[in-house]
Amino acid sequence: MTSKASALPDIDVEEFRKVVRSRRSIRRFKPDPIPRDVLSECLELATLAPNSSNLQPWEFFVVESADLRAKLATACLGQNAAKTAPALIAIVARPDTWRKHARQALDEWPEASLPPIVEKYYRTVAPIHYNQGPLGVFGLTKKAAGMALGMLRPVPRGPSSTSDMKVWATKSTALAAQNLMLALRAHGYDSCPMEGFDECRVKSLLKIHRKGLVTMYWRRVNAPTTAFITASTGSTRTNWCITCDSPHPL
Repeated sequence: MTSKASALPDIDVEEFRKVVRSRRSIRRFKPDPIPRDVLSECLELATLAPNSSNLQPWEFFVVESADLRAKLATACLGQNAAKTAPALIAIVARPDTWRKHARQALDEWPEASLPPIVEKYYRTVAPIHYNQGPLGVFGLTKKAAGMALGMLRPVPRGPSSTSDMKVWATKSTALAAQNLMLALRAHGYDSCPMEGFDECRVKSLLKIHRKGLVTMYWRRVNAPTTAFITASTGSTRTNWCITCDSPHPL
């Protein structure tokens, strides 16, 4: 995470057009794996996606084990893309990690002096805005107050429930997913976002936290054709992934 904007690099818009326009979702994959350094960079670029309050409520689970991929393919209802992909990435939204990440934003601030506005936001504003309280009572109180104040002036209308927090986390996670897809394409690889899976079985196989939401699965292909990861404040937070059967920092 950086607190000061640096000079922006020159951008070749035509190259960006090529990345966006050449991206395809395909259903059959070559067996060759993606090099680990390429995958690591793509995951890092995914975590640079814009997100609410820089709380980055996402996780990426990378699965390369043949045995685990076969089990996941079954949980994906036997879809051909799930069966042929050399790797699967489960992209998980985490509506419950905001408090931990707010503390990290303060602890990992890159300068010796913490700006008062930053400290106020993460110590005071964020806990009020995202906290729903036991049984959602605080969220209901916020909603009622918002409705009353909203008659007089513009006010935030949420999140004010557990369901709202799920939507909040999923929106930011979807932005990271798009970054990942475009990063892979820029390296000459394609991917395919996939729904149509048994989320309960997927969560059990990958040991995903009970509050995690499997937003989508991605299948990756290792070569250009015509044709599923929670992270951090900036690049300082650990991105935990699963390859084979055990988690490790990638």
